[in-house]
Amino acid sequence: MVRRQHQRDDQAMARRSWWGWGIEGGGPGDAEVAALEDLLGARFGLDGHRQEPPAPGDLELPPPRVTPPPALADLASASSEDRAGHAMGKSYRDVVRALRGEVVHPPDLVLRPRNEADVVAVLDWCTSNQVAAVAYGGGSSVVGGVEPDVGEGYGGAVSVDLGLLDKVVEVDPMSRSARIQAGALGPSLEAQLRPSGLTLRHFPQSFEWSTLGGWIATRAGGHFASGPTHIDDVVESLRVVTPAGIVESRRLPASGAGPSPDRLFIGSEGVLGIITEAWVRVRPRPRWRSSGSCRFPSFLAGLPAVQALAQSGLQPANCRLVDPLEAVMNGVGSGSEAVLLVGFESADHPVDAAARRAAELVADHGGRLDGSWGRPGGGDPAQAGAGSRRTDPAPATDTDAVATPGPGAGGTAGDDANAGWRAAFVRAPYLRDVLVQLGVLCETFETAVTWDRLAALHDAVVSAVTAALAEVGASAGTVTCRLTHVYPDGAAPYFTVLAPARRGDELRQWSVVKQAASEALLAGGGSITHHHAVGRDHRAWYDRQRPDLFATVLRAAKGVLDPAGVCNPGVLVDPFR
Repeated sequence: MVRRQHQRDDQAMARRSWWGWGIEGGGPGDAEVAALEDLLGARFGLDGHRQEPPAPGDLELPPPRVTPPPALADLASASSEDRAGHAMGKSYRDVVRALRGEVVHPPDLVLRPRNEADVVAVLDWCTSNQVAAVAYGGGSSVVGGVEPDVGEGYGGAVSVDLGLLDKVVEVDPMSRSARIQAGALGPSLEAQLRPSGLTLRHFPQSFEWSTLGGWIATRAGGHFASGPTHIDDVVESLRVVTPAGIVESRRLPASGAGPSPDRLFIGSEGVLGIITEAWVRVRPRPRWRSSGSCRFPSFLAGLPAVQALAQSGLQPANCRLVDPLEAVMNGVGSGSEAVLLVGFESADHPVDAAARRAAELVADHGGRLDGSWGRPGGGDPAQAGAGSRRTDPAPATDTDAVATPGPGAGGTAGDDANAGWRAAFVRAPYLRDVLVQLGVLCETFETAVTWDRLAALHDAVVSAVTAALAEVGASAGTVTCRLTHVYPDGAAPYFTVLAPARRGDELRQWSVVKQAASEALLAGGGSITHHHAVGRDHRAWYDRQRPDLFATVLRAAKGVLDPAGVCNPGVLVDPFR
């Protein structure tokens, strides 16, 4: 059995957790857990019990329904650990079920192709034997996108793990692009680009345990708050294995030759085929950085300042407005004010002028600046260049799209806020798992909406979710919000719910809250998802968001590329054969 592994600071190799985020033992220590209990215990009535997951060998999994042919036998695993680890993603609902040992839809086999020819062979076998094929990258889906819940009519279901297709195959420094296999995890991808002095600079929160192919298949959003942040912006060309054949788009900087074939597969979530590699646009690693923060009386009071920044043309790398409660929970505020975190970076020139202009804009809109934001500094290229040559792939260094300023900037309050947010950002998935173990309902949902509708949507969502929490007996819960991405015409609010969960009733509580939030998002003019994808969890609302005629076109495309309907059945379109 092949296990995906991750290089730790201590150079030890550790095993991936089958049920939760990251690696086994990678979560918070006893002191952090105690602090969480102190913070939420009294308010949420926590009983101090931390639920532990069963061992994979103790799970009662149904026997595999299919046997791989001899040509694929070396790629296949039917171990309990592999099947359980590929049975779900990492959503709140997934973690709750895993802790209970409720692995409802395990794949019959996990197949790990070694190259594109193996992917072709897998899909040929699946098509000939009516076996559903669910592509699997890092397994970090929070919307049911990798769960083999494929419905009736299939002889079995397999998880196609692309982890062995993890190479940066070719780098074109003149065009600043790279050909990369789809199974490359974020840290591995960046480590392979580093010797060339280049970076993809796509840092979602799932960076450690998500892949290039997964980012493309789900139209992922990166850590850049503005500018080229969606994976769409960096894809130059794609190569996709479909049951009907291989599709490869021409590598071009741009084209006006009809509808883009890449756009058909970006966001297709594995229903049309399996992405095996892509040419992507890369960039030199940043050398100059500057960051700062400011305060507003409330979240809504900060929106005009963020809108002004988004429409200024400055394109800050970071521009996160965090409401008061979320700010204090992440250690970047007192709880009485909203915090705006802003930063700039460049590989070509100092960014202090942009930072100073941003400071003027937010001050003009009522922001109270922290520390030395806007003063000259933050740009010793030699120092920054040395940092960029570090080999540690941990996102605490590499996913910082807005690192703290360099020598001369000092330890300002604004720098501390950015650093504190960064630390909380990369630790959040581990902390979420511990909260679930302690009996806390933890859910996030995100959207995108135009500026004219943003304030009303925010209030409507908070109101709807608060009412839903009361309905399920969790009125002590909280709803927080931050802006993760900003555009000239709108922004992406990201909501977090923390509430007391009723042991044994968590999934019903979650369903009521999820339903209320999703209805409020669509009613407020937002998207059902900005970067989490559709999967199975968002399917009902996606069907209402997209035009009916487009749904017909998408089904027709699937009928041509996947006539047997074996590719991730039930996602985006109904299963069919």
